[in-house]
Amino acid sequence: VQLQASGGGLVQAGGSLRLSCVASKSIYNINIMAWFRQPPGKQRELVAEITSDGRTNYADSAKGRFTISRDYAKDTVYLQMNSLKPEDTAVYYCAVGPGGTGRYDYWGQGTLVTVSS
Repeated sequence: VQLQASGGGLVQAGGSLRLSCVASKSIYNINIMAWFRQPPGKQRELVAEITSDGRTNYADSAKGRFTISRDYAKDTVYLQMNSLKPEDTAVYYCAVGPGGTGRYDYWGQGTLVTVSS
């Protein structure tokens, strides 16, 4: 499956962005979809993930500010990001996997989010 991420950009602290990731095939059979991010000079980290039955998991840094959702009609996973902080600046990647293993087999190309103070 191919993943196309979009929606990044430059935003001021306190602002919002919505990232989108469109899959090249139906996501009905994709067990887990996720967003990761890689801040400048740091390792990639999980931001949020969502299972096929709608269960979600968030990094502590994302709880209360970010919301992950999936739209089966559009084969898309979203990440709504509110109350953005400069430390949210990163390249954001979507990924999908079989679930239950912690493994993600397919990755999008990344979209840059820059939050100015």
